[in-house]
Amino acid sequence: MSFLSELKSRANALQGLQLGAQRDLVAGTQACEVACRMALVYLQDLCAQLNVIQPPAPGVYSLDGKAPFAGSAALVQRNFRCDARRKMLRNAEVFDYIGVGWDLLPVTGLVATHTVTVNFPPDLERVTQRLSVGQIQHERKDQRHPETNKLLAYVFDYQTESRAFITLTPDHDTGCIAFRVSNVGGFGVHNTSYPGAQVTHRLLDELAKKLVGQPSRFG
Repeated sequence: MSFLSELKSRANALQGLQLGAQRDLVAGTQACEVACRMALVYLQDLCAQLNVIQPPAPGVYSLDGKAPFAGSAALVQRNFRCDARRKMLRNAEVFDYIGVGWDLLPVTGLVATHTVTVNFPPDLERVTQRLSVGQIQHERKDQRHPETNKLLAYVFDYQTESRAFITLTPDHDTGCIAFRVSNVGGFGVHNTSYPGAQVTHRLLDELAKKLVGQPSRFG
């Protein structure tokens, strides 16, 4: 084989790899777009139904892992909203993300000011992280010894209302959909991912069950 023939062979092999990669990108994009279109319709309908039902919040919500977030009042889920954003990718408009957000409120509808006190670094980290992920309005104060001024504890006065979220973010290169579920069943974030072909009504039914506290295989 001449050197030119060898170069042609290498070029043909490289072109084959490039064409294969392009086909994979197209397939991944199509899988994500089909899944996102279906998910957007499903989640918009789900929000409409849950806004009528106003289901109780499942699980246990607590900032310090001890005291209930809203005291003796149970939490209810209200004001569900669903939205989507799009972006340009490889000269085409595609889904950027789909977001669902809603309020976690005392079942009485009355938002109150409660207090939690922490005096150890692990507890402080836990409380501040949960205040942040829950988007909870609060005020932090230092509790000091009246004579020595030594720091004794941190006191957080907070409002008994929070937010929960679900975000679907497609990766058009791999054809997968990333799910970020925040403050469902308690304060915290759960991340998982599914191939676009697996994001079906059945999977979203499992997600809906998780929101209302029924046994769920989601995640």
